[in-house]
Amino acid sequence: MARRIEHVDVFTTTPYRGNPVAVVLDGDGLETERMQRFANWTNLSETTFVLAPTDGRADYRVRIFTPVQELPFAGHPTLGTCHAWLGASGRSARDADVVQECGAGLVRVRATPAGLAFAAPPLVRSGPVDAALLHEIATMLGLQRSEIVDAQWVDNGPGWVAVLLADADAVLALRPSFAALDVGVAGPHPAGADAAFEVRAFFPKDGALVEDPVTGSLNASLAGWLLSSGRATAPYVARQGTALGRAGRVHVSRDDDGTIWVGGGTATCVSGQVEL
Repeated sequence: MARRIEHVDVFTTTPYRGNPVAVVLDGDGLETERMQRFANWTNLSETTFVLAPTDGRADYRVRIFTPVQELPFAGHPTLGTCHAWLGASGRSARDADVVQECGAGLVRVRATPAGLAFAAPPLVRSGPVDAALLHEIATMLGLQRSEIVDAQWVDNGPGWVAVLLADADAVLALRPSFAALDVGVAGPHPAGADAAFEVRAFFPKDGALVEDPVTGSLNASLAGWLLSSGRATAPYVARQGTALGRAGRVHVSRDDDGTIWVGGGTATCVSGQVEL
């Protein structure tokens, strides 16, 4: 059966400089095994499938797959899927918040001046990182323990541990040798730069280390830590993907009620049909 598919570039206003996601717009009727096989074949960091919602409050339901597993939530696939769904439905995000149903529950998405933005989901794990794990992370990153300014569990689903370094240059200089868990690294840019922080994200895949170009889930959980610790003030912009030749820009804002919104540009780069 031919199904509509789009490849959407996320967290960029310049196509092919952000993080792509494949969005299958007619996902109803597909078995989990077939979804996973197709996600493995695309070999993108995530592939999503849009389905009819099971919750009456949601506009659509999405299932999110990496090449090897299904995720309850991920940031750039949320924005890319919403972008594709809006285009297919003919609805404007400026009419009202879009409500996405996913494994993590209901996620709101709205239009902002910087592009689509999602409401950051709650953390499933937070708190300090124990000394043994922090030593392992420093070794993985090729750092001395003293070069890590601070670290925190900021897991909103994928399993992120956040590491803060002294500055953006230290983040860009990293040359990790291996990955045993999902680690996000941030460092501040000097005042007057086009972004407040430089961010990089590393995770293991098939025994190797992979760097993600631009990571919505990490930036969402990282924002909560940076804002609550007083290291950042909202709104701010994080830059990610620089080391990979990308130009990701993640825009973070916070409502008066404390809700953190994470957003950026989205652009359709490929549109067509796929036989599944």
